[in-house]
Amino acid sequence: MLMFSTIVLPALMLGPNGADGAQISVLVALLAAIFVFVEYASSYPSFVEFRHAPPFNRMRFVMLVLMVICMTALSQTGAQGGLLSGIVRRGAAAIGDLLDLPYSPVRIFVLGLPADADLGLVQRARDGAALVYALALTALGTFTFLVHVYDWPSRNGAFNVWVNLPLFDPTTGGDVLPRLRRDGYLNIAAGVVLPFLIPAFIRIASGVFDAFTLFDTQAFVWTMVAWAFIPASMIMRGIAMSRVADLIEEKRRRAYARAQHAG
Repeated sequence: MLMFSTIVLPALMLGPNGADGAQISVLVALLAAIFVFVEYASSYPSFVEFRHAPPFNRMRFVMLVLMVICMTALSQTGAQGGLLSGIVRRGAAAIGDLLDLPYSPVRIFVLGLPADADLGLVQRARDGAALVYALALTALGTFTFLVHVYDWPSRNGAFNVWVNLPLFDPTTGGDVLPRLRRDGYLNIAAGVVLPFLIPAFIRIASGVFDAFTLFDTQAFVWTMVAWAFIPASMIMRGIAMSRVADLIEEKRRRAYARAQHAG
């Protein structure tokens, strides 16, 4: 229900795009809800990682919900706007002034807009990019705190690699430690680079199709959310995989020490 509500929220608050917009929003939300339900109801994992290592997925979901709510409120105009919309606009403008620095992801995103974009679109895109990027940084900082201070995931008991990393096969490719660390570093690097690359793709795509459709009500919400959520999720996954590698190495070290002591 939470996933379904999150997907349909922009359509409910902003109105559907086109005659089939409502049906498409409901269909996508229903598919997402069924996928999450089946994944968590099943005893065997398929795609969702860290299913039994809370609060990893809870943090990602909360980050997604906050981004969708804020971007939806930022997109409301006229009679749609209310107290929440005004608060979000003022907060986004303040964060935009703070994060719109030379060579920052927010500045790069603004530079990736079509050359003939009007000032209102540029301002809204800048404020939206700054807001979702700030939410992503907050989520990353919180997760890093949980890993290094709260000792995630050790406090949740034994970590099952097969259940929590269903897409990672520990039986192939040699030792799991270098593979986990390599995948972790690759995810972190990709998450850092993507906010700079996505605006370049938007700028290139503007010569193929009307890029302004990406910033039209619901499309604007999901474009901004994807720009910040996907890289942040990749960085969180990289940090988590590096942490799992550290736990395996620590367990091996203790096992070697016991074996030497027994010998």
